[in-house]
Amino acid sequence: MLVHWARSKGWLVCYIPSARKWTDNGFYYKNDSSGLWDTPVQATSMLQDFMNSHGDMLDMIPCRISDPIPLGEGPGIGRLTGVQEAPIREGATLKHLVHFGIVTPHAAVGVVVRLRKELSLVEELPVLIAIDEFNSWFTFSAFHESLSEFKRKQIHAKELAMVNAYRDMTYGPFMIGAFSHTTNVGKLPKQLPTFPYEAKVFVNRFDFWEASIMLKHYIRKWSPNAKFGKRARRAIYMLTNGNATEIRDIACMTAGGMRQRPEQVIAASA
Repeated sequence: MLVHWARSKGWLVCYIPSARKWTDNGFYYKNDSSGLWDTPVQATSMLQDFMNSHGDMLDMIPCRISDPIPLGEGPGIGRLTGVQEAPIREGATLKHLVHFGIVTPHAAVGVVVRLRKELSLVEELPVLIAIDEFNSWFTFSAFHESLSEFKRKQIHAKELAMVNAYRDMTYGPFMIGAFSHTTNVGKLPKQLPTFPYEAKVFVNRFDFWEASIMLKHYIRKWSPNAKFGKRARRAIYMLTNGNATEIRDIACMTAGGMRQRPEQVIAASA
């Protein structure tokens, strides 16, 4: 909703719908100059999505960093012989930069990293960077580094060049990061960013009427011929104290017992 609202108001939005995809699948190469790992397939996909969403806007924003773009390995095609970087021509816009990254696989990761810096310098219009599944950048990726013939180590997400560039959501006044409630946080909870207390949503426990509706739904779904009276519903409600997850689990076990012994009337008191 936030991304849709910002785009409707004319903002420049860099939207990453799945941060997890940046840490999983595709080719990955160690960049000796930066010490980080390049993921050119994910870089090209991100640039193409950004171009499709804001191609016209990007053509109005000039590049403010004139340093050359470092080149890496292309997906499955290796490095360019004797070429380490590509210059940015004078008067280039962000559209030229993004297009260059799309058509030049060796420069895709370098362009994505440069784009992060360029977006922080945009003055023509408001900028929003929105990242879903942000927590997946605070644990290990699906990539591994071979240390020897018999040993390898898992690569942390922060060791990926693209993630390293976009991971710091508290950089200066440019962005404010909201805590993500995804569960993929590995064993590193202390590295997670802080979040405002308003981010948590406390859901009340079910009252007896709500619990009864939920129980009736599950029993009707899993054991439609069983009889399940008010006294049984109240007993389960008292056992679970209105906890929806526990109600579902007990309903599942109860329905399973009813399917095994259909001739037995379980808790039929009305």
